[in-house]
Amino acid sequence: MSATTTPDDLLAFLERLGISVSTVKHPPLNTVTESQALRGELAGGHTKNLFLKDKKSQYFLVTVGEEAEVDLKALHRLIGASGRVSFGSAEALMELLGVRPGAVTAFGVINDRDKRVKVVLDASLLGHEVINCHPLTNDATTQIARDDLLRFLKETGHEPAILNVSGGSPHL
Repeated sequence: MSATTTPDDLLAFLERLGISVSTVKHPPLNTVTESQALRGELAGGHTKNLFLKDKKSQYFLVTVGEEAEVDLKALHRLIGASGRVSFGSAEALMELLGVRPGAVTAFGVINDRDKRVKVVLDASLLGHEVINCHPLTNDATTQIARDDLLRFLKETGHEPAILNVSGGSPHL
């Protein structure tokens, strides 16, 4: 694969793993609010992704449900960051995950070949059997089974930390 994986490369990688997904094209969506307005009938958990950095330049990708409220002031203790976290820069986001702001996605770790980003999944998000993520671009949404998303992350060398980030209960 090239330095930055394309959406087609991602889908081909998933296919090679035997992971079946469904992708729907739509106008570019930059925020959760925009995606809620244009969602249509996509079932499953919809994600909000936080690309964060701590004071020692450790990077974290925190994926929660779109409605989740995350206490950024306390999050560092939960995820094992060194001091409080802030949002990573657009440059670091492109360098590490190969995506632009507005297209942050759990699938971005396919580009983190040096394993510099720690993946954190909110336990309540995993209560959904199907999870919706951008396929490296914000003009499409890819539906993937929860267990297949976990397998994808592991196949890229990113064993996710599953934590109660939003304070919600998993609804398994």
